[in-house]
Amino acid sequence: MTETLIQPATLVELLRYRATAQPEGHAYTFLIDGKKETPPLTYSELDRQARAIAAYLQKYQAQGERALLLYPQSLEVVAAFCGCLYAGVIAIPVPPPESGRLKRTLPRLRAIVKDANATFALVTESILTLIEGMNEEFPEFDQMKWITTESIDISLADQWQDPQVDKSALAYLQYTSGSTNIPKGVMLSHFNLMHHCGYLQKACGYEPDSVTLTWMPYFHDYGLVEGITVPLYNGTPCYLMSPFAFIKRPMQWLKNITKYKVTHSQAPNFAYDLCTRRIKAADLAELDLSSWQAAGNAAEPINPKVMAKFVDTFADYGFSWQTFAPAYGLAEYTLLISNKPKGTTPIITALDATAYERGKIVPVGSDRTTGVRYVPSCGRRVCDTRIAIVNPDTFTLCAADEVGEIWASDPSMAAGYWQREDATKETFQAYLADTGEGPFLRTGDLGFLLDGELYITGRIKDLIIVRGSNHYPQDLEWSVQHLNEVFRPDYGAAFSIEDNGEEQLVIVQELERRSGELDTAKLIADIRQEIAEEHEIMTHAIV
Repeated sequence: MTETLIQPATLVELLRYRATAQPEGHAYTFLIDGKKETPPLTYSELDRQARAIAAYLQKYQAQGERALLLYPQSLEVVAAFCGCLYAGVIAIPVPPPESGRLKRTLPRLRAIVKDANATFALVTESILTLIEGMNEEFPEFDQMKWITTESIDISLADQWQDPQVDKSALAYLQYTSGSTNIPKGVMLSHFNLMHHCGYLQKACGYEPDSVTLTWMPYFHDYGLVEGITVPLYNGTPCYLMSPFAFIKRPMQWLKNITKYKVTHSQAPNFAYDLCTRRIKAADLAELDLSSWQAAGNAAEPINPKVMAKFVDTFADYGFSWQTFAPAYGLAEYTLLISNKPKGTTPIITALDATAYERGKIVPVGSDRTTGVRYVPSCGRRVCDTRIAIVNPDTFTLCAADEVGEIWASDPSMAAGYWQREDATKETFQAYLADTGEGPFLRTGDLGFLLDGELYITGRIKDLIIVRGSNHYPQDLEWSVQHLNEVFRPDYGAAFSIEDNGEEQLVIVQELERRSGELDTAKLIADIRQEIAEEHEIMTHAIV
């Protein structure tokens, strides 16, 4: 495990320490298009950039105000994030508007600006030009001061005044990926961030020679906390890629793991699936994944079939089952609630399917081949986290063999949602009705504990209940999308509607654009048969 020689109370204290103790240490390198290296950013350079940005903000008495961060994935956004915290400004990492998708990206951005009542927007010149070039007027944008950080004079660093922020002060707002009309900003303090980085250092098995690579976006908790902040906490190098570079060339992610001997890199389930579907056999000879010690797998439902296929594809190139590190978390908890310890094998448990559909956990033997649901563990609790499985209706503890809502408690838990007292009380201040214990964070996710391992079954609000049986959308969607190559992965949905007083299943599935002429009737019939045989449920409608 790495040694953080101090226990920093704030990110400001942390980076100031790194700049003194390791001034020429390799902090971050950005890989342009996933390939070309920028010059490494050292701790002293990052500290100086952060001080310059902070000094500029301090001219406007900005301490305690909110500032949007609107950047492409880059070293600039790392400096801007640190600069905000150096000024005592609450950072708000958000997705930048995209020129080709303004109708989709702008409504959410406007909603966040309004909800946060942001005073500043830190941007690149190109993004500011894009926003200024829009024909529409957005009053909420006019109320902010727009700052292009690349134009800030670096000599301003010498004018920086330490804001003396307390560890309880808000560091940033992490906006959740919900409806664009009602985004909620999770309030995370310096203490939350530093405390959780200490947890992750232990739980994820970071060492003095660890090397991190992330393409997860900076505005996602997985990217900001474990991808960017944890390497700073550990004092170990981090390589950054754009998520667009990964989507365009998944192979480049694995090539970079090979090239830089990366030990820790994280991604959602879909990324591992994309690698097995898009990487060509001729590319495999270039890979050596033996340095990869922890392949984090979180941020969306984990599919054991995807994991198995990834291992089968890359086993001859240094990747093993032990490399996978399934985990579970959410922004409201800073990041992780559970994860698989480094060097152990992920656990996939076989359950009786009929019992599972009724919310009961009945493990079955490996000799059973029918009526089985395979559910992957998301590891064990992170450090001192307390996890409770609770009946979401009665707020009482579930029996050991029951599925319930996952509640968690620990100092990593955020203070609540920005300016949303009712939602904060409902989500962050839950107490067990039978014991009075609390407060707990209500995750809204369903799951169970078995032999100390946490298993996630789905979201409460997404659960499909048909004739008394519980079905999880991700299971149904997977069955459809891997039935035929013309079904586009990750572009489908399973949900229920009420028809004549009964809940009925509906499947919507997009086809690959270059599918040619298709026998639609046969495809629909195949879906009905697969869902009936695999999940024992009739499909009401297929679109």
